[in-house]
Amino acid sequence: MSQYNDEDRCATCARGRRLASRVEPQVPDTVWRDEEVQKAIAAWDFGRVSRLVRERARLRQDDMAALTGLSQGFLSMLEAGTRRLTSLDKVARFLRGIETPDALLPPPFREHREVVSHVPLSHRGPSVTDLQVATGERTGNLHELAAQAASQSLRFTEEVTRSNVSDVELEALESKITHIATDYVHAPLHPLFHDLLSTRDRIFSLLSGQQPPAQTRELYLLAGTCCLLLAHASQNLGDQDSAIAQLQTAWTLADHTDHNDLRAWVKGTAALIAEWSTHRFTALEYTQQAIRHAPDGETRIRTAAIKARAAARIGDRNTALTALRELERARDQHTDPDGLTRFGGLLTFPEAKQEYYIGGTYALLGEHELAEHHAAAAIELYATGPAEQRSYGDESLARIDIVTARIAAGEIEGVGEQLHPILELPVNRRIRQIGDAVQGVARLLEDPRFAGNRVVRELADATRGYQAIDTRAKALTS
Repeated sequence: MSQYNDEDRCATCARGRRLASRVEPQVPDTVWRDEEVQKAIAAWDFGRVSRLVRERARLRQDDMAALTGLSQGFLSMLEAGTRRLTSLDKVARFLRGIETPDALLPPPFREHREVVSHVPLSHRGPSVTDLQVATGERTGNLHELAAQAASQSLRFTEEVTRSNVSDVELEALESKITHIATDYVHAPLHPLFHDLLSTRDRIFSLLSGQQPPAQTRELYLLAGTCCLLLAHASQNLGDQDSAIAQLQTAWTLADHTDHNDLRAWVKGTAALIAEWSTHRFTALEYTQQAIRHAPDGETRIRTAAIKARAAARIGDRNTALTALRELERARDQHTDPDGLTRFGGLLTFPEAKQEYYIGGTYALLGEHELAEHHAAAAIELYATGPAEQRSYGDESLARIDIVTARIAAGEIEGVGEQLHPILELPVNRRIRQIGDAVQGVARLLEDPRFAGNRVVRELADATRGYQAIDTRAKALTS
């Protein structure tokens, strides 16, 4: 034993003897004659019951915890009104634990009556028939009938508020999607694709379980956003069929959560895919569908920008210029903070991206001076803006617009300077659109006007063999 121990036994044994000799907490009979206590029990206000009983019996919260089997922390929140007893099992344990007299117990918990039995419930809560069966035959006593009705209501509450996902996990899932959307514009695609798949699969798994309607709607929104991002990723890999399948899923999930911003983004992305495919005329139809759902602000700016470029790509000058005016008007609108822009990154449409789309529209319309002006503005905004918002894809395509403008004007000077960052781009960042655009530059450099020009020949050789992302890369399936 320790030299500092004055007991006749070791510290552990001494502590055990003290605990064993401690008097168990009890609730005196006088407490149950208190009118306030009786009213609190009759009203099923168990937080007030706990506080009143504890005060009248001169007990501490840890004494009440020992009696009822509930944690001291839970009892503290129960008394403060921030938690409630909704489980009939816990209600019974609480009332029996403090030895509530049978005469004060609500009818379902009295010893001379059958305790409410638990009937198997459906996935989304009990049916009316289940509730009626669970309470047995109703009596003619209105007091007991009211108590039975209260039991049914509490049981229903317990079932419909049961959840397989916590608010903390919901916040973590939203944070994960935010990181992916933010990283998407400047990070390699392959690892992001894996992160997207694992996040989507987790959300799908949660949706197969049960949660309150508000959490279900949020999970549908998060799942739809994941599928929207997967559609973009599939398109960037050059897999149009997979991109369309992801959009179909995202649209269904947008309907389930009744989220117009997600609907507008899905249709806008469908327009992007159509624009870069052989079905260019359908892109305008998708933008018309998108604008019907688009809330004010960035989503309308995005829709107008896609519409302008899609119209220019099929030679519809009037529609393209009208769409650019729509874009300008939308810049003065307020963006809904609860929309997809809260995820950031790819799911925003900042000024730099707007300038890139405007430049691309003018390039397709053959107005190369305006195209170069806006493309240069986009590159400058990306270069001087936050690093996490710098889109290597948009910046590269803006440089292609400047190269196209210079070649169209017969000014080769400066073309190499714009092409160099694109040619040096790592292969895992060369999305399919960049690869197609560089091949288009290679064809322009073969113009007979430049025959015999050594600089043009070297640039043509460098662009001709440009390699984009390989969709069969092992990194994608590892």
